[in-house]
Amino acid sequence: MQEEIVIIGAGQAGAQIAQSLRQGGFEGPLRLIGDEPYLPYQRPPLSKKFLAGEIDSDGLLLRPPAFFSANDIDLIPDTRIAAIDRKSKRLRLENGDTLPYGKLVVATGTHARSLPIEGAEKQGVLTLRSIADVDNIRERLENCTRVAIIGAGYIGLEVAAVAKGLGKDVSVIEAQDRPMKRVVSETVSAFFTTLHRSKGIDLRLDTGIEAIEGERDATGVRLTSGETVPAGLVLMAVGAGPNDSLAAEAGIETDNGILVDGSGQTSDPNIYAAGDCTRFYSNRYKRSVRMESVQNAIDQAKIVAQALVGKDVDYDPLPWFWSDQYDIKLQIAGLSDGYDDTVVVGSPDDHKFYVAYLKADQLIAVDSINAPRSHMMARRVIGETWREGLLPEA
Repeated sequence: MQEEIVIIGAGQAGAQIAQSLRQGGFEGPLRLIGDEPYLPYQRPPLSKKFLAGEIDSDGLLLRPPAFFSANDIDLIPDTRIAAIDRKSKRLRLENGDTLPYGKLVVATGTHARSLPIEGAEKQGVLTLRSIADVDNIRERLENCTRVAIIGAGYIGLEVAAVAKGLGKDVSVIEAQDRPMKRVVSETVSAFFTTLHRSKGIDLRLDTGIEAIEGERDATGVRLTSGETVPAGLVLMAVGAGPNDSLAAEAGIETDNGILVDGSGQTSDPNIYAAGDCTRFYSNRYKRSVRMESVQNAIDQAKIVAQALVGKDVDYDPLPWFWSDQYDIKLQIAGLSDGYDDTVVVGSPDDHKFYVAYLKADQLIAVDSINAPRSHMMARRVIGETWREGLLPEA
């Protein structure tokens, strides 16, 4: 009889592992444990269509309820794991119960970061990571007219676009001198700066925050300049951290993510990990990476499922990401860190262009703005020497 596989985390990676195991012929006991009271669901639409009310929670589901029973997957929602006992190969739940495992997969994803500033605990200071978070944001939006978003990354700008579409006065406060600075070039940052300001967003760059004002409820954000930006809702959109503490407390090696090899195996041969919570060495980029994307969650999950049924695998992906803001779709292929030159094709004024990132004349990444053909082609040719015609016109 095949030994039992237990997956902690019922998000994109966890659900994909369970599905791929069954598709790959695994017939043993299979448990999928999630800490939310929902079936596995997509997270990217949370800050876009779900927040805007364009889809409901059923529209987020990765698989219908019947899928799990039909595939003999024991889905256990709304359950938190307190500890991993590696010696006895058992999980201790927060309610005191224990569960055995033969092989364990940790797919616990990430958590939204907050800022250690005065007033961060006030009512109306929220983060966005789950369905429950969006429900709280929606409730707050119904009773306020002004929104302050701290952080001009993907989530912050996506929520700004939705809130503006709902008729709110929106301020975005960013400590860096341009939006999405960590992941895009000055050209792309400038485009989105112009876009959001043209929509009426009060986008404040290179701006520090001192405190959240208000008594019980947040009423505004006090800047280091002394000015207060009024707001009935303050969204902290300052990035995400890996949920690796459960693994770390069990003595599994971590470093801003659970360390795994090319098969997803951790420092414990009976425990694997997949998705946003992991860190692995990329031969493609010659360094350790941690990726937060649907692509990584799905692709690494498939690799782990293959490893669990005895296949020889080695994960080294070409990452890709996307962001929807108003009628603009930003698609990113590759990682642009360390680029030494860029080529802009198309016109930002036309809202249709792409930026190719080069390092020693080699194409390493492409940011495509309303230019899907360039994105799809980039995923095929990244790594090649740049030449005219390598990618299509925007």
